[in-house]
Amino acid sequence: MDICSTPVALLSEKLSKKEISATELMQAYLKRIKAVEPKVDAFLSYNEADTLAVAKASDERRAKGKAAGSLDGIPVGIKDVIAVKNQPLQCASKILEPYVSPYDATVITNIKAAGGIPFGRLNMDEFAMGSSTENSAFKITKNPWDLSRIPGGSSGGSAAAVCSGMLPLALGSDTGGSIRQPAALCGICGMKPTYGLVSRYGLAAYASSLDQIGPFGKTVEDVAMILQILAGHDAEHDSTSYPAKIPNYLQEIRDSRPAGKSSPVTQFTLGVPKEYFGEGLDPEVKASVQGAIEFYKKQGCKIVEVSLPHTNLAIPVYYIIATAEASSNLARYDGVRYGHRSPKATDALDLYFKTRAEGFGAEVKRRIILGTYVLSSGYYDAYYLKAQKVRTLIRDDFMNAFKKLGVDAIVGPTSPTAAFKIGEKTDDPISMYLADIYTICVNLAGLPGISIPCGFTKSNLPIGLQLIGQPYQEARLLAIADRFDREHKLGLKEPKL
Repeated sequence: MDICSTPVALLSEKLSKKEISATELMQAYLKRIKAVEPKVDAFLSYNEADTLAVAKASDERRAKGKAAGSLDGIPVGIKDVIAVKNQPLQCASKILEPYVSPYDATVITNIKAAGGIPFGRLNMDEFAMGSSTENSAFKITKNPWDLSRIPGGSSGGSAAAVCSGMLPLALGSDTGGSIRQPAALCGICGMKPTYGLVSRYGLAAYASSLDQIGPFGKTVEDVAMILQILAGHDAEHDSTSYPAKIPNYLQEIRDSRPAGKSSPVTQFTLGVPKEYFGEGLDPEVKASVQGAIEFYKKQGCKIVEVSLPHTNLAIPVYYIIATAEASSNLARYDGVRYGHRSPKATDALDLYFKTRAEGFGAEVKRRIILGTYVLSSGYYDAYYLKAQKVRTLIRDDFMNAFKKLGVDAIVGPTSPTAAFKIGEKTDDPISMYLADIYTICVNLAGLPGISIPCGFTKSNLPIGLQLIGQPYQEARLLAIADRFDREHKLGLKEPKL
């Protein structure tokens, strides 16, 4: 197996046994990047010299028998919305083009402590607002399976980099599906943890009550390995961080597997929401997802139909709450303290107007305007307050399925279609927003969700299966996802580039 296609657990083992050095591993990925990146455009920037120096330090630790952790020497790509000290933090926006982060996000601190190598700035939709990575101010990332198509968004650069073998792992952020949807469209695994499990300190805010950092990997095991490092209470920096007990995710996965052919298998109850299989779902996606459900049934899992009756309200609720919070969060980008400052401004008020007009792209402006409107005098109760009440109903739908029906996870499609053509939906924002119909509810309810590859269309485009778990039950969710992923190994398939 090519080293750039090797799962992280095996890479870690090879490094531990000194079958390969961290420097050799990094050089292999850099070679792959130079061959593939001109076609895919996943990176905004990366520093080759600094990365090789960090890899050399990892080799020196291992030579002394002092490996920092399971990720020691393994590169991790970083979405350009997460702070890494002395690296650019642009959020794929011209308004932050000159900005360099003076500090590390908590997740970066954790990765460095485990010996991981934060590598590169990965392209995204500007300020994480989009579903296609076409809203970046700098470039459009292509789907490695078909370069004429989008990789999903907003974490499209992260998904494309892992899918194409340029990186073994990457971080993204998920506000309404921005990890799971690109993972599905690129044919890899991507997880949004429970809100509060992973610190948001150092994540440039879009919608603070919805944002969550999470990982991409080729296998569920890969995702579990890095989640182990990302998860944890951050009382010092993040008031929304929750002191949940963090189990050994990889061990929990392996314990749920049968030890042999005659050994008992941990069984699960899976809920299938009828609302996720109606109008708008592509027939090929539907068939592939139903095939995955049938696999679980044959494995002895109990399949029950559930109802999530407020699903149809998720899109309007999300685009009220998310844009309202974006309007507030993005007010800090004013040309005064940091980032772009318009050279054409004639006075203080003009500085605000021109800086924001020049610095923000069309989609970001659209969402700021909408968010400002729903928070304005006379409209707050009619829109924002009502949306928050419906958000509670959406969460109640899930909790009823989990508690009353004893469901371990809810299963369905991640995206209603496979990857669409670049430019196909740029003039139709509503159509673009509907691409997240199955993922948005998970953020509104604060639940964990994972997308794993479950098949391909006749055009050889990946299809994603979404599994939604109970709050802070990531170990069980990963074990369920691993059951399918380990048997089919679809995430290890790579596109021909």
